[in-house]
Amino acid sequence: MMSTQAKSFALAAETAAISRGYWSTVWMRLKRDKVSVFCASILLVLVMIALFAPWIAPYDPSQGTMMKRLSAIGTPGHWLGTDELGRDMLSRLMYGGQMSLLMGLLPVFIAFVIGTALGLLAGFFGGWVNTLIMRTTDVFFAFPAVLLAIAISGALGAGFINAILSLTLVFIPPIARVAESVTTSVRNLDFVDAARASGARSLTIIRVHILGNVLGPVFIYSTSLVSVCMILAAGLSFLGLGVKPPVAEWGLMLNTLRQSIYIQPWISVLPGLMIFITSLCFNLLSDGLRGAMDIKR
Repeated sequence: MMSTQAKSFALAAETAAISRGYWSTVWMRLKRDKVSVFCASILLVLVMIALFAPWIAPYDPSQGTMMKRLSAIGTPGHWLGTDELGRDMLSRLMYGGQMSLLMGLLPVFIAFVIGTALGLLAGFFGGWVNTLIMRTTDVFFAFPAVLLAIAISGALGAGFINAILSLTLVFIPPIARVAESVTTSVRNLDFVDAARASGARSLTIIRVHILGNVLGPVFIYSTSLVSVCMILAAGLSFLGLGVKPPVAEWGLMLNTLRQSIYIQPWISVLPGLMIFITSLCFNLLSDGLRGAMDIKR
């Protein structure tokens, strides 16, 4: 009896999900995931703080007083202390979120657009097109992502634009690989064959029939790369290959504060803690989004 009732409830839930539509179902499932909601809330707060830093930060992040250098956490007027130049740490962390989040999101977004396009072309046309595109991306897989990013940044020189370019080149190959794999599995399905039989052009088939089936898996995979990109960007800045002083950026702040770790260790680890929390939230949110978009579960 209970088994029959359970099956009835499951069938009713599935019918309701179909009637709501796919994205409505994804949204409902994501809202029920407390971990994903919590992580999304933290990320939203961090983004808002970074956006409104010029208005809510208590001090100018580039101005400091040497008389107050390396003030301890809890110092009146500097609740998170000051850095090695007497600059307010709270203000620098707020402003640093702008650059750190941008360097984590922008390269992945650009790589998502380019990598998806390359993967679609390689997977749909196959043959020499697939060989040319995928063998070219295989060259990048011969190097670890960290070393490849360092090598490209070192060749181009330090700077924000060069760091974005190097990180974008690192993430295009894996995204293109995922897009090509999904496209290959979709291109021979019945609805694609029906579109070919109706006389639709190749680009029309890709845009109307294949793109929608490819974007979901590639988007989920790309969101999981944001945390990796943030860590790589922080590493480039730590090595002096990212943004240049006196710009506030969490990785660069770690580099400048490493000499002070034995004097004020808690202040020195604050930028690293922000990188850890933000990266963890992006990872957990990506896992939740993957589960919400898997309608077979």
